[in-house]
Amino acid sequence: MVEVKTDMTVEKINHFTEQLSLFKTYMPEYADKKLYGAVAGIKYSEHSDKYAYKQGLFVIRNSGDYILEIANPESFVPKLF
Repeated sequence: MVEVKTDMTVEKINHFTEQLSLFKTYMPEYADKKLYGAVAGIKYSEHSDKYAYKQGLFVIRNSGDYILEIANPESFVPKLF
């Protein structure tokens, strides 16, 4: 699941991780599926990009005209929600 914001903040990431934690409660047909989270933003305020990957989320950022990249370090291990 991906959360997309123009200006990504720590508060928005916290809200998103709460939603991820509740997803399978409200969508029980996905209870046996793996769920990973990602955030995408044009601007990452408050070092929210680093905060996001420490929370186990993929971080997607713009790296040029119409080009997106996953910006997590190679050592990143995503959290399973």
